[in-house]
Amino acid sequence: MKAIILAAGEGLRCRPLTLTRSKVMLPIANRPILEHVIDSLEKNGITEIILIVGYEKERIMDYFEDGLNFGVKIKYIEQKAQLGTAHAIEQAKKFIGPEDLQFLVLNGDNLVEPKTIADLLNNYEGDASLLTVRMENTAGYGVVLKERKKVTQILEKRPGDVSRIVNTGIYVFTPQIFETIEKTPISENGEYAITDTLQIMIDEGKEVTSVSTEAKWLDAVHAWDLLKANAIVLNASRNLKMEGELEEGVVIRGKVAIGKNTKIRSGTYIVGPVVIGDNCDIGPNVVILASTTIGDNVSIRSFTEIQNSIIMNDCRIYSHGQISNSVIGSNNTIGSGFFVEEKEGMTINMNGILHRAPKLGTIFGDDNRIGNSVLMKAGVMVAVDCQVESGVTVYRNLSRHSVVL
Repeated sequence: MKAIILAAGEGLRCRPLTLTRSKVMLPIANRPILEHVIDSLEKNGITEIILIVGYEKERIMDYFEDGLNFGVKIKYIEQKAQLGTAHAIEQAKKFIGPEDLQFLVLNGDNLVEPKTIADLLNNYEGDASLLTVRMENTAGYGVVLKERKKVTQILEKRPGDVSRIVNTGIYVFTPQIFETIEKTPISENGEYAITDTLQIMIDEGKEVTSVSTEAKWLDAVHAWDLLKANAIVLNASRNLKMEGELEEGVVIRGKVAIGKNTKIRSGTYIVGPVVIGDNCDIGPNVVILASTTIGDNVSIRSFTEIQNSIIMNDCRIYSHGQISNSVIGSNNTIGSGFFVEEKEGMTINMNGILHRAPKLGTIFGDDNRIGNSVLMKAGVMVAVDCQVESGVTVYRNLSRHSVVL
């Protein structure tokens, strides 16, 4: 069976991290979300992948190339205009042949494990089948109404307690879906949605079924959701490799992975689960606490503490800092005495829409320069290519190229 992965979108609600990369390339445990998806497909024996790309497609294509390094074969199709999921699937029609009795469709920005996909592959039936999960809080998700396995209605992102059964966006289709896509009207949002296509099939009397799963499925809607996904993957990790150099006096507790050519200096204390990438220089006397991922080519100087955070590649973090519940993008330089405030149950205003963050420090995009003795207030987001001078308290979000004196 072939798989179509939808990976063309930007991920606006994950800004500022997606100002320079697509959402599918955001790292979880030092691997892009999309790599976790491809790995789960490969473990299910699905090795022919059609990747629908668009926004920042070059970064995706440069990383995955033809897929052979990941045990799969990848063909790329560009969705030049972001016109919805049905439109994206239609782009792959030329790669679905008469020998393909069914094919799989899934999103490249949802964290799934092999069993998640296996549950659908082992139980699908009818003209179309979709995978569902049960959630208590369904706000922002499409929900499914059904009679036993038969789907009767799909309600897309509507408030209320109509159903707790959430559509994961993972489907098995027959090639017949392309005929129905051609009948799909444009939505109020100006897109062609595959859920509208499915509703047409239901209304025409075709058999649309659902398969439930209790396996891992996580939609990282916002940048701070990466922290939850990162913690889940780190806690589930096995066979973590210790390839770096540890000086005397380094203390490690729990599951910790250390990459090649990484040096952990004396007095450093690490409590796993933690993953540290290649070519890093950590310490001396650094504290790295649970659910933290540190990318490649990162240096962290003395008396800095990092907890439940993601530090991406090529960052330089100087001494006496404290970073918690935060995501720091690539190529950031952060001066001594940097402190991140954190709060629980925050309300974050993004483009006039309020979003809830369970616990958050800060979110940095790429290529920022932060001076010494800087305090970041909880929930503040820094875009890209910003400069903050020493001794400043940052109270509000910084847009691209901001300078704070």
